Amino acid sequence: MKRPVRFFNTTGPCNPEDHYMLPPADRLVGAQLHRYIRDKLYWVLHAPRQTGKTTFLQSWMREINSGDEAIAGYVSVERCQGVAEAERAMPDICKAVQEYASAFGLPVPELGTAAANSMLSDILMDWSRLAAPKSLVVLFDEVDVLEGETLISFLRQLRGGFARRGPGLFPASIALVGMRDLKDYITAAKGGVAPNPGSPFNIKEDSATLTNFSRADLTALFAQRTAETGQEISAEALDYVYEQSQGQPWIVNSLFKRATMRVLDETSRETVRIGHIQEAREQMILARETHLDALGQRLRDPKIKWVIESIFVGTNNPSMGRTNPDVELAMDLGLITWSSNKGFIIANPVYEEILTRYLNSGYHDNMPPPSSWRWQKEDGSLDMDSLLGEFQLFWQTNSEIWEQTAEYTEAFPHLLLMAFLQWITNGEGRIEREYAAGRGRMDLAVEYHKEWNIIEIKLLRKGQTFEMVKAQGIKQVLHYRDTFSGGQGSVQAQVKGCYLVIFDRRPEAKGKTWEERITWTVEDTVRVVGC
Repeated sequence: MKRPVRFFNTTGPCNPEDHYMLPPADRLVGAQLHRYIRDKLYWVLHAPRQTGKTTFLQSWMREINSGDEAIAGYVSVERCQGVAEAERAMPDICKAVQEYASAFGLPVPELGTAAANSMLSDILMDWSRLAAPKSLVVLFDEVDVLEGETLISFLRQLRGGFARRGPGLFPASIALVGMRDLKDYITAAKGGVAPNPGSPFNIKEDSATLTNFSRADLTALFAQRTAETGQEISAEALDYVYEQSQGQPWIVNSLFKRATMRVLDETSRETVRIGHIQEAREQMILARETHLDALGQRLRDPKIKWVIESIFVGTNNPSMGRTNPDVELAMDLGLITWSSNKGFIIANPVYEEILTRYLNSGYHDNMPPPSSWRWQKEDGSLDMDSLLGEFQLFWQTNSEIWEQTAEYTEAFPHLLLMAFLQWITNGEGRIEREYAAGRGRMDLAVEYHKEWNIIEIKLLRKGQTFEMVKAQGIKQVLHYRDTFSGGQGSVQAQVKGCYLVIFDRRPEAKGKTWEERITWTVEDTVRVVGC
């Protein structure tokens, strides 16, 4: 039965009785749902975690089972993660078939005593027999956790039954669902060797995916709460949710849930405004919820590390293309995205904040408290000149020692400066970031008590001169200042100061004295801070 007042869900699949939700099938790209049962097709669905894959599968299963065309069964194989031996994994996969069939009120097939290389095939044949005269549709979730012999055996048994698929014989349609496209985890199972035409699953019709929410989707989703409770949300708040999430479904639901159940009391009918969403965002980031923390853990993976660091630093790297396997992995995980006008960027501002805090938390937590710095004027406003002067002193005293333990050595200056600024902005302001692979810089906009300061970070590399980097940086930071809007949903704020921070990373820099390396000049209204 439908609850009188539902809620925004962030834990597990959504269902319309308990949760506000939109039809997940509307976000499918590259799928042909009307054909898969009719034409007896096998297909793949891949999308990042927490985008609605399981919600879609279970929703589609209920839709199919409410009709007369077929019987659909959902099966997650997540329990077999890390089990590469088919002899160990296949009995668990078959038990999962039985348990999910029972849980959803479907006929439960028998588990025979066949060998591992035919066990799955046998139980699917029996399940098809029980479903007859209807066709059987099987929706396998979390398939990309399978590895090695287990994955190869799993796919071969499905391909073996494909030729005889049909009512009473073998599943007429099968969906394989996970974070990555099928070719990627076949490659992983074969030790990095790309699949060939004889690979064990060359029978798929489509590789479909799920998109994020659109701005219109956010309006429609919150409108469900308005219809039930009368609580509204301002257009400015909705704009901010979309700006920060870029429509990522888990983030959207988390912001809505926190704003309506934690920032505001769940019984409140007060209009949700941008301040409520901003507080919900900070709560969400500080809570380090499982989904966000899992993204942070991925940063230790060498395949991910160089991709993220290239974006942080703005490196021009011709090997960083969308067909590069490491880049594909980062995109499949939902960490990064690519567009023709920006290139490779972190997928959304919330992920930017999470990844930054994950990487610089050790620096942030071991810095002296701001009470020991000069950073605030008598009227309580931010004294950015003094703050960056304090940072220069901190860099001179600590950078060489701290860098020895840095994992992201190229991005070390950026991460250290952002950790320094975070001490000041926590609870009192915020930092907006803009960076992308190939830009050669990172732009920061620091807001404190509704005043903005613009900071551009550039690295002085081997073969470059300070004057050349400075001239380029001044031009860029002034352009950033002139086009800076303060973020969607924000009150337009005047930019108080512009700063260009240049870190000398040339080998010969270490031979200079700190008096030569630490500089401060003002040119074209831009304060140039040398480190």
